[in-house]
Order: sequence, then structure tokens, then C-alpha cells
Amino acid sequence: MEKLALDVLKNYKEMDVKKIDRDLEQALAGLNRKIVVLDDDPTGVQTVHDVSVYTSWDMEAITSGFNEDNSIFFILTNSRGFTKEETVKVHAEIARTLTEVSKNTGKDYILISRSDSTMRGYYPVETATLKGGIERYSGKRFDGEIIFPFFKEGGRFTIGNVHYVKEGDFLTPAGQTEFAKDKSFGYKSSHIGEYVEEKTAGQFMKEDCTYISLEDIRNENIQQITAQLMAVRNFNKVIVNAIDYVDVKVFALAYINAVKKNKEFIFRSAAAVTKVLGGVCDIPLLSKEKLIEKDNKNGGVILIGSHVNKTTQQFEALKGCKKPLEFIEFNQHLVLEENGLQNEVIRVIAEAERHIKSGRNVVVFTRRERFDLETENRDKQLMVSVQISDAVTSVIGKLSIRPNFIIAKGGITSSDVGTKALKVKKALVMGQIKPGIPVWMTGMESKFPQMPYIIFPGNVGEIDTLKEIVDLLS
Repeated sequence: MEKLALDVLKNYKEMDVKKIDRDLEQALAGLNRKIVVLDDDPTGVQTVHDVSVYTSWDMEAITSGFNEDNSIFFILTNSRGFTKEETVKVHAEIARTLTEVSKNTGKDYILISRSDSTMRGYYPVETATLKGGIERYSGKRFDGEIIFPFFKEGGRFTIGNVHYVKEGDFLTPAGQTEFAKDKSFGYKSSHIGEYVEEKTAGQFMKEDCTYISLEDIRNENIQQITAQLMAVRNFNKVIVNAIDYVDVKVFALAYINAVKKNKEFIFRSAAAVTKVLGGVCDIPLLSKEKLIEKDNKNGGVILIGSHVNKTTQQFEALKGCKKPLEFIEFNQHLVLEENGLQNEVIRVIAEAERHIKSGRNVVVFTRRERFDLETENRDKQLMVSVQISDAVTSVIGKLSIRPNFIIAKGGITSSDVGTKALKVKKALVMGQIKPGIPVWMTGMESKFPQMPYIIFPGNVGEIDTLKEIVDLLS
């Protein structure tokens, strides 16, 4: 499978976006369903604003989400940091609780399993578990699953049923990128139908998938797309091609038509779908004035845990910041030594606090050489990764002073900082500081209440994006 020149994105018919926006606004107004997004790491809110994120999935949290005026809310499961057994248990719990809350409130819902735009994560077990649990506890029956990994802000496009990742001036088939080589969630197929066949071990075959083409979307063949959705049975898969938000919007019109005709689907998607179905409008990027406390003279802290190549490049670019930074390496390779990580945490915190108190910004970064066990056991590898992440994020959790800002780099890292270190139970998504890079406002219950917390995905942004954010906040 060959790379495509980036110019291919210009080869498709232009559309009347304003008309489509009007049609979609009207369609969403008549939908009358709560949109529940289960987020397998905290980066899924990277397209929305003024939306709640709950970090638990108990009855109280889900009921609170259902009772909000907003049509959409997020539940952060952070399941990419779980073992397979743990994620099955959690999604079974969510299925039961979601069904009960829906009955109690009398409100129906649309369920989105938001995952990585490069197709990593516990697929198909999460959506299969949700389907099985919900159908067991309710009268709801799911006809199909919509797979929709398009994410413009991150340079993820689906063309000809193949998913691509923007790398420089080219689009690289996802299966040929570093993401597909992930130790825990790797795969080989770039064609999404083949990916489904690969991940389900042939339970669902590529020829049985329903493919929504860019040509039909750009020609606004909404009746044709609706008919395709109406024909889906037996939880078969719907693959949606998209290169821009307008494609998501046109598909949403057909999807809403199908829902009104009693078709039921679960989404497995990246973050673009949540914005469109949630009816979330565009707002400007967040400014320094909205993010920095003027009275806080302490320095900020940037925590870098991700090891994807883009993060390492962004880390190197940080060294060119306008204001000098203090760099403190965290040696995660000490995980195999007795008390190695504990002693490393003590050392790093002492050094970090000394600089933060003096008003200097601190970068705490994991040693850039990846630490991988010599094993093919994915769960063992994941358990060590979690052990390391717990130690790294405890640097934030054990700070005795309030920094002027916190940036966490990497999905698991940013989730653990939010839930374990900052102890957030409910956050408000303020918006984005850069495209695809969300900011939470922490709740009153957290370690640092009412603090903007910047969640920077490992695989998003250009090489200078992290540097630009730190320069903006300094």
C-alpha cells in the first residue's frame, strides 16, 4: 500500500458547508438523545469545549451526566492503561449502570466508544462487551458498529477505506506507521475492513462490512447512505471515509435518519464524531489570560511520558524555548531495581520543587530510551508500563506547592495525572490551547482546584507545538 501526496485532499468536490450546518442543527434538535462518550484516554475531548468529563462510571456520575442540560458528556475510563480482563470488567459495569440510569431518567442515548485515531486500543472487546451487556439488561438491540477514526486535527484521514496518518507532505497508511507497531495494541492492516477482520480473528469479514464512500458523501447522497445503514444487521461494521468535518456532518444526517427509523449503532470513533454529534461549535484557541493565575509566581511543570517519535522531536524542540527551562530526567529503567522508582520519585520531586519555587519552569521527562520487557506477553508489558506511569505521575501528586500550569504529554500519562495525581472527579473542558490539545478546568475536589490542566496527546501537533505552548504560558 503506497503513501499518498497530501494534495490528494484537494481532489474532492467542495460542499455548501453553511447549508449542511443548518440541516444538521435541525436534525440534532430533533434527535432527543443523550450522547455518552466512553473515552479510553483523556485526549478524546480534544475537539470540544464546555463539556463535562467524569472520571468514574458509578451510578452517581452517570446520572449526573444524564441530568445535565448539555446533550453530551464524557466518561474517562482510561482503559488503554488496563489489562484486557480489567477493561472487560469495567465495560460490563458501564453497560449495566448505563442501562439502569437510562431507565431511571427516561432518556435514551447514543453510545460512542472514543479511542485512538491511529486505531490502537482494546478493539473489538470493548464494544462487544458493551453490546452484550446492554442487550442483556435492556430491550435495546444493536444492528451495527460504526468505525470512524477520522481526526483532522491530528492528520488522520480515511480514503478508499484505507486509514492514513499525515507525516510531513505525505499520507502514510496507518499500518505502516510506528503506531501500528505498538507493543500492546499493534496491528498490520491499513484497510479498515481488513483491520476489522484481523482484530476479530475473522468473526467479521472485510467483504461483509458496509463502506460509506467519500464520493457518496461529497455528492450528498444522504438517501443512499441512509439505505446502507438500514441494511446493516448482526452487529456488522460500517466503515466511514472522511477527510474533513463536512464529511462527518453529511454522514451524521444519514445516521440520524436511520436512528429515527429505529436503527441502533455503537460508534468506535476518534474525536471528530463527538464534536459533530454533540453539536459543539468552534471557538478561538485559549489565551494565556484564561490559563495563567497572575498572582501565582511559581514556575510551571511539563511532564513528558510518551515515547512516540513525535513526542521525542517535540521534546528536543523545547530546548529552544524563549525562557530557560530546567530539565530533569526521570529514569524509568530503575523499575527492575528494588525501591528504584520510589527513590527516583523522591529525587525528582526535591529538584523540581526547588526550581518551581524560584519561578522557573520545569520539564520532567522519562529517559528517552524505551523500556520494553523481553516478552511477547502484552499484559506483562502493560503492567510494567502502568507501574512506571504511576511513579512518574506521582511527581505531580506529591508536589507540595501549586505550579502556575501543568502540561502532561502522552495519553496514559495525562490520564494518570488527572485522576491519580490531581484526583479529579469531574472536570470541565475549557477548550483547546492548540488544535487537538485540550484543557481541563479541574473541579473543587481536586488537589489543585480550578486549575487549567493541559492534556497533550503523544501523537498530536507539529514539532514546535509543545515549545509554542510553553512560550505562550511563560
